[in-house]
Amino acid sequence: MSESAAFRDRPVSFVRRNGRMTDGQERAWTDLAPRYVLDAPRDEAATSVRPGAVIDPREVWGREASLVVEIGSGQGHAIIHAASAHPDVDFLAVEVFTAGLARTMLNAEKAAVENLRLVEANAPEVLDHLLPPASVDELWVFFPDPWHKNKHNKRRLLTPEFASIAAQAVRDGGVLRLATDWEPYAQQMLQVLSAEPQLKNTAQDYAPRPHYRPLTKFENRGLKLGHGVWDLVFRKAG
Repeated sequence: MSESAAFRDRPVSFVRRNGRMTDGQERAWTDLAPRYVLDAPRDEAATSVRPGAVIDPREVWGREASLVVEIGSGQGHAIIHAASAHPDVDFLAVEVFTAGLARTMLNAEKAAVENLRLVEANAPEVLDHLLPPASVDELWVFFPDPWHKNKHNKRRLLTPEFASIAAQAVRDGGVLRLATDWEPYAQQMLQVLSAEPQLKNTAQDYAPRPHYRPLTKFENRGLKLGHGVWDLVFRKAG
């Protein structure tokens, strides 16, 4: 199913289609979703978040802790790796693809991860409506869809509006960590984030590859083919 443009006044950064899930993925939604998935009140679209649907992270995770949010978490490789290594930190995976969320739940169960929650929703609406302002310590955006054709550039996640929404969600001193393997998108990210007055680049331009981001099969294959990867780290002033 594709998200209808009639439900929103601007393009989203994804085209959502539901394919067939495996028996294991179906089991994840039946058995594991009550444990891991946040029930986000909807607006009109299937992945929308209703304005005013704000959560209290202390109630969701049952404690006071730093919060890391990953947008476009895929099958959860990066966030499960981090959640396993940092049980004292709370993690939220934001994804619109049902099968990817199911795989994340299965991998989280296998890793005995308890400090991870998932939400199936459009990322800007999660930041704008579901999470309290200044509640996020780190916001991750790793390898978002580059929408590399010029006619599709308007669907890119990283826009001035998104930068502003992200900056509002992150606490003073918190960071945005991003990565892409598409150089024109890296240049746009750098330009957009540098223009947001609430954010400051922690590097001259691009940051070194960080230890917290595991090397996925996708990235490793690209590196072997000679593809570049560009990391950015911006900090919220305050």
